[in-house]
Amino acid sequence: MTIKDLRLPMLKVFATKEELGDTLVIRLHAVTSVGFERFLSDLSSDVVLWLKATGFTGREGDLALVPGEGDTLSAAVLGLGPGRDPHALAQFSEHLPPGFYVLGSVPEEFSGARAAYAWAIGAYAFDRYRAVPGKAPKNVPRLVLDGSFDAERLTRIARGVYLVRDLVNTPENDMGPDELEAVAHDLARRLGGQLRVTKGEALLSSNYPMIHAVGRASDRAPRLLDLVWGPESAPKVTIVGKGVVFDSGGLDIKSASGMATMKKDMGGGACALGLAQMIMDAKLAVRLRVLVPAVENSISGSAFRPGDVLVSRKGLSVEIGNTDAEGRLVLADALTEADTENPDLLICLATLTGAARVATG
Repeated sequence: MTIKDLRLPMLKVFATKEELGDTLVIRLHAVTSVGFERFLSDLSSDVVLWLKATGFTGREGDLALVPGEGDTLSAAVLGLGPGRDPHALAQFSEHLPPGFYVLGSVPEEFSGARAAYAWAIGAYAFDRYRAVPGKAPKNVPRLVLDGSFDAERLTRIARGVYLVRDLVNTPENDMGPDELEAVAHDLARRLGGQLRVTKGEALLSSNYPMIHAVGRASDRAPRLLDLVWGPESAPKVTIVGKGVVFDSGGLDIKSASGMATMKKDMGGGACALGLAQMIMDAKLAVRLRVLVPAVENSISGSAFRPGDVLVSRKGLSVEIGNTDAEGRLVLADALTEADTENPDLLICLATLTGAARVATG
């Protein structure tokens, strides 16, 4: 498939050769510290002189901008150090000025689709609350694609990542259970899935008691999002994502610093929806099911308490030792439901607990 045959609109951070015309193109080079001397032998003398004059040695993260005639830029060179970061080339799109860029001398393991993906994620920006109505979007650096890889697949993956980042970055006042449900509805509508939502008191009658318990203190009703897509006969893939839109800690309340970033506690649910978008848009031969318990762990007179004993969907009695351990509760009910279909692959995604750092170092 050629770039002009793309079914998905290409991200605005990319460009085709047809768009260039007589526009100046700036070459991008990258080098590891080990291959630095060999790298220099492949460059023009003016670039080599500039790198030597500025003390560039390929150290990780160093970015050298090589001037051209007048006030133009002729090349950019990125140091990869030992070459451990597969997406290091994201630094190009993060830091370079607007213009058209092409890959030059880049180690093979960093080139092609990997380079383009790194460019895409480096160019991501969350500007929802900075946009000025009526003002044209600012110009961005654009990488010229050469058609050597599947640009549609790359676009699909990058759009999925952008969706996840947008969801996680949105503050909790604009990203509650209603908004997560709206995203799931949009995926089902656009890509041919079916969404079932079990909400509020219906969680109790449908036997999701722990999802209900965690979310019942909030004035934003808890719910279970259940998205299904694909033929029944295909291999079953089920993704469960923790959707705690904000975690105060409940009655075992977090400190101010601990609560400051808790809008991200729905990151598992966001990843589940972003992955679902990729799978559905690619029309993979699977029967996909996505389960996201979307709740807010809040504080009110109806909040669940330390010492409460809840009976889970599986029938196990669970004593609450700390209301800030809410993630495993909502996931337990969702995973019990996921397991009823005995899927061929079951993936659970969650920002589960800071104590993991104690266990894993």
